[in-house]
This record gives sequence, C-alpha cells and structure tokens, in this order.
Amino acid sequence: MFGELPELPHLPELPERGAGADMIGRSGGLLADLPLELHAGGWRAARRPGRDVERARSFLARDLDALEEHSQGFSGTLKVQVAGPWTLAASVELRSGEKLLADPGAVADLSASHIEGVLAHAAEVRKRVPGARLLVQVDEPTLPAVLAGAVPTASGYGRLPAPDRVTVEARLRELFGALADASAVPMAHCCAPELPLDLLQRSGARAISLDATRIGRALDEQIGTAVESGVGVFAGLVASTGGVLSDPADNVGPVRELWHRIGFAPEQLARTVVVTPTCGLGRAAPDHARAALSACRQAARVLHDEPQR
Repeated sequence: MFGELPELPHLPELPERGAGADMIGRSGGLLADLPLELHAGGWRAARRPGRDVERARSFLARDLDALEEHSQGFSGTLKVQVAGPWTLAASVELRSGEKLLADPGAVADLSASHIEGVLAHAAEVRKRVPGARLLVQVDEPTLPAVLAGAVPTASGYGRLPAPDRVTVEARLRELFGALADASAVPMAHCCAPELPLDLLQRSGARAISLDATRIGRALDEQIGTAVESGVGVFAGLVASTGGVLSDPADNVGPVRELWHRIGFAPEQLARTVVVTPTCGLGRAAPDHARAALSACRQAARVLHDEPQR
C-alpha cells in the first residue's frame, strides 16, 4: 500500500484468509459489548466472546502491526474502512436466526456498539501512525437493499420491512458525527448503481465512494449537489476484477463524461475526484491488485494534467 499508493495508503482487508478477515467478521470484532459467533449461516449475536471474534481480532492486530512497521515517518491521509451499521444489521443474525435488522431495538444497540468500537479502532490506528490524518470509509453495500425492503427473512420466502429513512439517516449521522468529533474524516462507500447519495450526504459524509462505471444520469443532480457542498468523490473507474484498461485516458472516460454533463469547470475535476478501483480488491489476484492500483495512479495523473493542456 505504501509503495503503490504513497499519497493515500490504506489498511487493507484480506478476506481470503478466512472467517474473521471478511468484512462482516472484521467489523464485528470491533463491536463493543456485542460479541458475535460464526455458524453455518454466517455471523450471529452471541452470549459471550468466543474463538471466532478472537480470530477476527487477531487478524486485525497483525495487520495493525504491519501498518505500524511500514508507516514509519508517514504524515498524510491514511484510509481505514469498516462495515457500516446498516450492512451489519442486514448481515448479522439474532440468536433466533432472524436478521438483526428485524428488531429496531437491536439495531439501536448495534449502532451504539459500532460507534464505540469504530472510535476505539481509529484511536488505535492514530496511536500507531501518529502523523496520519484519518479517513474512515464506512462500507454500506447493503444499504440500498435495506432501504428498498429487499433483505430476505430467515426463511428466504419473505423480505424484512424497510426501516424509516429518517431512522436510517439518524444512525449514520450519529456515526459520521462521532468520527468528525474525533478529528477523522467520515466517508461512505456503496458501489451499487442505486446508491442513496443524497441520504449519505445529509448524514454527514464528507466524501462518497461509488462505482462511476455503473451510475446513471439519474444521480447527476445528487452528485452535483454533493460536489457544490464540498463533498469529495472517490470514483471507481478501474476494474476491480478482470482486465485493467491499459490506456489511463480510457479509465477516466466515465468521470469526464459525468463532469461534462453536470457542467462543472474541468479544472475542478482533479481537485474533487479521487480515482479508485470500481469496488474492493480483497478477492483479486495479487498481480491484478497491483496493476489496478498502478492504473488508478496513472489515471489520476491524467485528470490532473488535462486542464493544463
């Protein structure tokens, strides 16, 4: 990370190591006083911490050791990422077997536990990399399904009711506000084409990460409003799996087209947009991951140089 992305390194997630290194298990290990355990159907609330949570915490501890070793003398923006409260609520089961999302009280408890755990994690990262300015990415890939009432019930034959959007926004605002109060920059990530960009902005996200190759014109106005309010855009432009376009100008095509449609000045593009892979690289082959990160860096240079041509 510090070799390929020296200006914006991040703490990677490596889910192929197994249970506890996955997105839900890793963030579940951060929860305060809300232990989880692994069973055949996935992660479930438990009565007491067990070996599954300890495995997740062990993976993270080793990663933090590596981060501390390779970041000596680093000063700049460092990104860490956690699963968001609504993705956790739609993924973790109650002891009854139903998703935690089905119980508003359980969601409230999860939200409070999540905030406490994320803040403790941010403090630990800051202690190990004291020169870093933290950018905390909150991954909410399941948020569109939550809002649409599309999360399956335990039986699979029904769908859990969508929570009130005011409640969804309030939970996210509590998290983003707590991060901002802790001098971290809150950022939201969702690579679904129907991402609720307006809701994420109102909740206090200061940057939003999206798959720029999948979004349609319907989001142009929301993106324009967000950019005008000072929200940064992390635009997924380089394929996270499969082939990587060799010409950097090809990679930045979707965001140049978006910028033209919205009508912003070209010179604002490089100041506002960060080029990223379209989604996570956790399951990509090492060679592809390295090539994708290199392509992101080259594409960013294209965006930076274009207004001067």
